[in-house]
Amino acid sequence: MSMSTSGWTSERFYAEYETPAVRFVDNFSAGTRGAASAEYFLAAGYAVIFLSRQHSQFPYTRLYSHTTNPFFDILQEPQSASGDGQVRVKDDQVEKLLPVLHAYHQAIQTQCLLSVPFVTVIEYLFLLRGISEEMKPLHKNAMHYLAAAVSDFFIPLNRIQEHKIQSSDGGLQLVLEPVPKVLANLVHDWTPESYVVSFKLETDQQLIIPKAEISLDRYGHQLVIGNDLARRKTELVFIERVPENERKAGAKAYKSTEFHLSKEATYEIEQDVVASLNDRHSRWIEGPHSNSLCIK
Repeated sequence: MSMSTSGWTSERFYAEYETPAVRFVDNFSAGTRGAASAEYFLAAGYAVIFLSRQHSQFPYTRLYSHTTNPFFDILQEPQSASGDGQVRVKDDQVEKLLPVLHAYHQAIQTQCLLSVPFVTVIEYLFLLRGISEEMKPLHKNAMHYLAAAVSDFFIPLNRIQEHKIQSSDGGLQLVLEPVPKVLANLVHDWTPESYVVSFKLETDQQLIIPKAEISLDRYGHQLVIGNDLARRKTELVFIERVPENERKAGAKAYKSTEFHLSKEATYEIEQDVVASLNDRHSRWIEGPHSNSLCIK
């Protein structure tokens, strides 16, 4: 089973329960990587808990979103008022739509896809902990794929304004607090045997591997996927710890594996990512002290 997080978190300036939120700080993300990866996890036989930002990209339906391929563009109106009134998919679109529709219905009907939405970082952390603790009995059969763009800073609940901030009061000064780091809690307490994958997005490519190694050393999880903001759709790198029994004397404690998607490629880089993770997770399950029951 995979818990895949996707999308981004928002931080509101004042309390949502008092008035509708109109001012907030957002993270950069559409949720495309998380949604695409969830599809490939499902195709690989995983059950997927999709913890995603409300209204972000969703598995399968993302292929017909308003930003890529508008759904209405593939539909055909009834030919005349005397017809049967049926709205149909255009003939030249059926071949492309049918496998997507089949995969979506398969995931829903088999109950292998569970969607859980969030908006704020507080909601995200609360749900992440709750779901992770429920996954604990899966032992090594669990995987965490943490692709959501989570805020680094937030406004604690006790400092959120009760009413809408008035522009007539003059300038606005925001003081944000660091978001609590919970990856160590997840790795060591909530789901200690899960295969945990985190992400590292940087604008300076030279920082990716050093910062990923620091993260692995600090939190003790299995793998970091690093990517550069400008090349995130075509290039990324896996950074992971070299097992002690495979490490030569004086060799580095970490290794990296690069993934590149050519301009001519007709598939998404997430397909390669999930295939590689599936292989690593299988070896993780079969490793020492693993649970004998394999549930994907």
